[in-house]
Formats: sequence, C-alpha cells, structure tokens
Amino acid sequence: MSAGRPARLAVGVVSAGRVGSVVGAALAAAGHHVVAVSGVSRASVHRAQTLLPGVALLPPDEVVQRADLALLAVPDDVLPGLVRGLAAAGCFRPGQIVVHTSGAHGVAVLDPAVEYGVLPLALHPVMTFTGRSEDVERLASCCVSVTAAADDEAAWSVGEALVVEMNAEPVRVPAAVRPLYHAALAHGANHLVTLVRDCADALEQAGIRPAERLIGPLLSAALDNALRHGDRALTGPVARGDSGTVRLHLRELGARDPDLAETYRVLAARTAHRAEAAGLLPAHAASDVLTTLREDR
Repeated sequence: MSAGRPARLAVGVVSAGRVGSVVGAALAAAGHHVVAVSGVSRASVHRAQTLLPGVALLPPDEVVQRADLALLAVPDDVLPGLVRGLAAAGCFRPGQIVVHTSGAHGVAVLDPAVEYGVLPLALHPVMTFTGRSEDVERLASCCVSVTAAADDEAAWSVGEALVVEMNAEPVRVPAAVRPLYHAALAHGANHLVTLVRDCADALEQAGIRPAERLIGPLLSAALDNALRHGDRALTGPVARGDSGTVRLHLRELGARDPDLAETYRVLAARTAHRAEAAGLLPAHAASDVLTTLREDR
C-alpha cells in the first residue's frame, strides 16, 4: 500500500447503521471488497442486505479479523468500549487500517488498537444520512473530515486518499478541535431539523396546511442567503428592532407551547446580538428587543 493511494482492501463494517452501510457501499463502489458486516437490529440487517448485498453478516470480532480496513461506524459513546473489547479479544493485527466515523473523537480512542500495530484514522462525513441508497450519491457531494496522528503524514495521506476514492472532499481536522468541530455541526444540522419542525407544527396549530409547502421556499432561501451573505442575511422583527412584534410573538407562542416560546426567546436574543454586531441593528434598538425578551416572561 502506498501513502498516496490505498491498495484494494478487504473492508469490514461494524456496524450497518446509517453511516456504516453508506460508507461501506461507497468503498465498494471505489473498488474495495467489503468482506463482512455486522448488524443486530432489523433495520441494520435490511440496510446491509440493500446496500451491501451478498456480504456476510457476522459478529463484530469476526468482521474485524477478516478486514484489512476495519470501519467502526458505531455511536460516539459506544466506540471506546468497542475498541477496548476488540483489542482484548486480539482482533487487531499489524498493518491493519482501523477507521472510525465518530465526529467527536480523534484517533486517541483507537489507542488500544494501535498497540497491535494498526494505522488509526478518523473519517467523519459532514452529512446527515437516512441509510438508503441515495445516500451513496449524497456522500459524493459532501466533505469528510480526516484526522490522523499529528506526526504521521503517511496516515493523513491514506485517509485523504480513501475520501477522494469515495468522490468526497477531504478536510483535515486536528484531533484537538474535533469536539468543537462536532458540536458546531450538531448545533447547525440537528437543531435546524428541530427548528423547522417547530415552525411546521406552529403553522399546523394555526390551521395552515401543508406547512412544508409554505415554508420550503422561505427556509431554503434563508439558508442560501445565510451561507452566501453571513449575518447580513438576517431579516425579521428582531433584526429590525420591532419590539412590539417580538412581544406579540412571545404571547402567541406562550399561549400554545411555553417551551417553544422559550426557544424563540433564546434564539431571538442571539439574533439581536448578531444583528447589532453586524451593524444591522442600532444599539438602542437591540437594547429594546433584549429588554422585551427579558421582561415578557
């Protein structure tokens, strides 16, 4: 195996969750051979059969033992214990590539495997997956963060080459900043879904249906403007300093869903601070909005 381009590898996937099944399928499409996959739930077994047809379904220890590249695609909190258990069972071997897909962890979590001479990598797709076949194409349009040992340039190159083979874009993320990196992504992607569904639910409470058709163009434009123009894209009553409208919003939301009203209050305060810092909202208007948000509890 060269540092610039990995050889054709026998890949083992632990487990066939939404990420593991898709990354495994992308590696197979790149010419690697997926030799085994683990999965316990009915959904995982179905994903394995759909995205990795004909691949043997085996326990995690046997999957790793068969693999040149062991892909550990398990939840963040499960990963440390899994690595320790596989190491204690003697599943790793020298020269093996061990990759995890956790966004929050660097490569230190793979230290029990490194004691057996493996090459440790962290590859985290910056994308939300459903675990369906279209996600393989979606992977090709996204970035994948790459983390390797700081002083191992060959490992960084191997990680980047694997990402390029999947037609994605590699981005180097040092291990020290991965927790902040992952917190930022979770805040943006996960809370965006919550925000959208809260918006749709409130509209449906008002009897406006289909809410998704109504808000789709609006939210798509807002996201596009935010990515292209930053804080200059801020609009609405908070960015204009319309304290009376903010008070009206809080009253209406509070009467129907106090928790949603509190979420509105917190995000409105963040919006006021950003609008003021961007020069969109005069200091006195920002103060009025923030006073309204504090007093109207």
